[in-house]
Amino acid sequence: MYQPTDLKKGVVCQIDGKPYRVVEYAQKVMGRGGSIVNVKLKNLLDGSVIPKTFKGQEKIEPAEVSNKIVQYLYRDGDTFFFMDPESFEQFELGLDAVDTAANFLKEGNELTLQLFEESVINVELPKNLYLEVTYTEDVVKGDTTSSVLKDATLETGLVVKVPAFIKQGDVISVDTTTGDYRERQK
Repeated sequence: MYQPTDLKKGVVCQIDGKPYRVVEYAQKVMGRGGSIVNVKLKNLLDGSVIPKTFKGQEKIEPAEVSNKIVQYLYRDGDTFFFMDPESFEQFELGLDAVDTAANFLKEGNELTLQLFEESVINVELPKNLYLEVTYTEDVVKGDTTSSVLKDATLETGLVVKVPAFIKQGDVISVDTTTGDYRERQK
């Protein structure tokens, strides 16, 4: 069982039989040692976000979530195809299940699916991914200050802001939580 102060960002808990992930956490200490924890919880089944307040010694049930490593195969419209690398069983997920991870999926990548009662509730990506720049404008001669940012289209279709020295064909690291450029691969 979780205490309210255990509900840090990213923790998955279960309320009324449904899995929720903490997306915001704030603790307010009251007089005489009491405290209130305010959280925003994302329902991992339908995507809705609800605010919730927990007091003092309330108990929160952890969600029974399991992880499964899969390989991404390809996308057909709003359907994404994956394969279990052990059993070679193939299955598909809709865009609603894949959510923002769709911007980072590259054929052949291994990633982790979180399951709740055999239903996929989250596609978990590594913190950083290396992706190739498929299109970016050439830098204007003389405009080479390091603070200039330009758009770059990556092999997954994601568009990110990159420094002026990045060119087409470069492989860059992208933060999968924010979608920000991190560095050029050496």
